[in-house]
Amino acid sequence: MTETTDGRSQNCVQDFSRERRIVKTDEFSSVFRLRPVYRTAHFVLYTRRNALPHARLGVVAAKRLAPRAVTRNTVKRVTRELFRLTPLPPIDCIVRLSKPVNTKAGPATTARLKQELRNELTQLFSSQRLSAGA
Repeated sequence: MTETTDGRSQNCVQDFSRERRIVKTDEFSSVFRLRPVYRTAHFVLYTRRNALPHARLGVVAAKRLAPRAVTRNTVKRVTRELFRLTPLPPIDCIVRLSKPVNTKAGPATTARLKQELRNELTQLFSSQRLSAGA
């Protein structure tokens, strides 16, 4: 096991290149047709097995649930970061924001919000890691 320049082990760190993303509408649709696999307070996870040697990720953060672009970008950034750091089986994952995370009246993003998002997303991704091992 080697370490990267920032001290993390290289075995868990994946890139997030285009091949690891779900980008096409028909790819999103084929995963959305399936039932949600796991829910948390703010997110719903949809998954589908794929024939690739790695997992892929799609993130949906609707404007009506996160009115500010800063908040939506934070949701996407935290989701991508945790996806990169979590070893997953070869599946297509779509993480969809399902409940409002904040309002226009409050701050766009806070350390508490980021921590809550990380906790929920960690639950989502670890549920897939555990179900693949079982």
